[in-house]
Amino acid sequence: MKKMVLSLLVDNTSGVLSRVSGMFSRRGYNIDSLSVGVTENPRYSRMTVALSQIKKQLLKLEDVCEITELKDGESVCRELVLVKIKASLEERQQIISLTDVFRAKVVDVSTDSVMIEITGNVNKIEAFISLLDGFEISEMVRTGLTGLTRGAVSGN
Repeated sequence: MKKMVLSLLVDNTSGVLSRVSGMFSRRGYNIDSLSVGVTENPRYSRMTVALSQIKKQLLKLEDVCEITELKDGESVCRELVLVKIKASLEERQQIISLTDVFRAKVVDVSTDSVMIEITGNVNKIEAFISLLDGFEISEMVRTGLTGLTRGAVSGN
């Protein structure tokens, strides 16, 4: 099945996330990524969902006000990752150099680890993580994709 990224404008009320994710699970769909946040209008939240095709079922939910498919080239999608890497004094400089190449940020340094923040498209994130293969990643967290359509026009 074709993987797609959808941007949903939903009512900012309790239970919406549960109803939307419940609809996916009832139909046997797997959510690859999900992020939710309030919009410029506090009445609405925007959910960004990466999954296989399911648009028609989403429109049946009364909380869903609008669905926009975030297509390649027509939208900007990003993900935030925090990764904590065990690092000796010698390894620290290698990690910092790699971080600079990817325009990531060192957000914490301790005697035995370095924490990196990286934001970008999925390909950039995956490339960075694959180059950390020689180091020991002690913890990592990913926000999942979020995105908007390009240009002045929003929505479909």
